[in-house]
Amino acid sequence: MQITKDTVVTLAVRIADVHGRLLEQGKGAEAYLHGGYGNTLDRIESALEGREPGYQATLQLGPRDAFGERDESLVRTLPKREFPPGVKVGGVLELPDDQGRAQPFRVAKIKGDTVHLDGNHPLAGQELRFLIKVLGVRAATPEEIRHRHAHGEHGHHHP
Repeated sequence: MQITKDTVVTLAVRIADVHGRLLEQGKGAEAYLHGGYGNTLDRIESALEGREPGYQATLQLGPRDAFGERDESLVRTLPKREFPPGVKVGGVLELPDDQGRAQPFRVAKIKGDTVHLDGNHPLAGQELRFLIKVLGVRAATPEEIRHRHAHGEHGHHHP
């Protein structure tokens, strides 16, 4: 089956820097609903259109097409006393953004009584290589299309 709108695509994805150093390797297969639902990067979706299981590609994406440019306004410092106990580097806290919506911030470092937070994606601002292999393609269920994401094995599960 070919990858077209309203198909669920199961991928293995690895992300490397431009020198080939592995930065992130998926924890197994990941599934997404194909067809403009915002479930994967636009350039990845475009590259996979019309492909079949077994297809492999290496895509080199600049920050704009990957995880965006770094936004220094998303870097904050706050007193450690304002955080729940057990705050650790690498943890994620949600704080309100300028419009009052919850924005995830990664704890970048803790120095003395100050916690340094970063709301940028950890790979923002980097040119990256995405090593992709299509493991499977199937027709999406009506429920997946209504919910705008994949369900079931390797996808999102609803309770």
